[in-house]
Amino acid sequence: MMRMRTCPVAVWCAAAVCWYAAADPVIIAHRGASGLLPEHTLEAYAAAHVLGADYIEQDLVRTKDGAFVCLHDIHLDDTTNAAEVFPDRKREDGRWYAADFTLAEIRTLRAVERLPNRFPKGAADFRIPTFEEAIELVQGLNKTTGREAGIYPELKNPAFHRGAGLPMEEAFLEICKRYGYEGKDARIFVQCFDPGPLKRMRQELGSELPQIHLISDSKIQDALVTAENLAKIAQYAEGIGPDKGRVLADPELVKRAHDAKLLVHPYTLRRDEVDKRFSTFEEELRAFLVEGGVDGLFTDYPGDAVRFLQSAR
Repeated sequence: MMRMRTCPVAVWCAAAVCWYAAADPVIIAHRGASGLLPEHTLEAYAAAHVLGADYIEQDLVRTKDGAFVCLHDIHLDDTTNAAEVFPDRKREDGRWYAADFTLAEIRTLRAVERLPNRFPKGAADFRIPTFEEAIELVQGLNKTTGREAGIYPELKNPAFHRGAGLPMEEAFLEICKRYGYEGKDARIFVQCFDPGPLKRMRQELGSELPQIHLISDSKIQDALVTAENLAKIAQYAEGIGPDKGRVLADPELVKRAHDAKLLVHPYTLRRDEVDKRFSTFEEELRAFLVEGGVDGLFTDYPGDAVRFLQSAR
């Protein structure tokens, strides 16, 4: 385990005592190296691999004809040019939904940068990959580099998809099996905010793939992080993925999770959006990775996090 050092958030760090035989925290590339390239593109995934990420995240939604594509949410308007290509296909709420388009139609769209002050919006020619294409890229780079990066898929809004006649769990597990992701030691974490699909995959479908229950910073989810409810989460998941603000605001959360034998993978650390408690990105990384006792973290800048860990050893 890494040596404890002075932390800007002293109370939280003092409470974060690890239960496990120490291993370096894992660096999870949030939507790929999304601080450098448009999120959820093959280019962002490739950059994350080259930069040394331990796991590369794919957010998954389904198309009208049932394909899994990599998008942050069920809408197309924030990260594609759907409004330009299909101006008449928005719903009454003014949004474009991936579930209303076939994979062939999705392939005609360009992926664009979501956030200002990052990759120039609309520059270059990025496309939306399928889940299978993302897996093949990661596995291909694993072969050519000799480094075993894992995947970290999230099932996005399963209730919406089930309501649209596009249930996610069985089809998702079939793809994972086809590409060799089976059993508790597979190089994968399956994440979801909704516990229902996680319970179903574990208890009904017999999946042993490692699972992470995501937890937002909304007060409505405060009850999830009591010792009693963390113990319940441990019955169907190997860890939790809490919002980083929740971890910082709750000095005992990491310890309670570890007491329940749960991993803790907070999200999301960004070089261009450092929490106000810290003066630099490196200071924030140190608080979580060295002093905070977390088992990994999501970041838009995996290269920075990998270099920080290497220098902190």
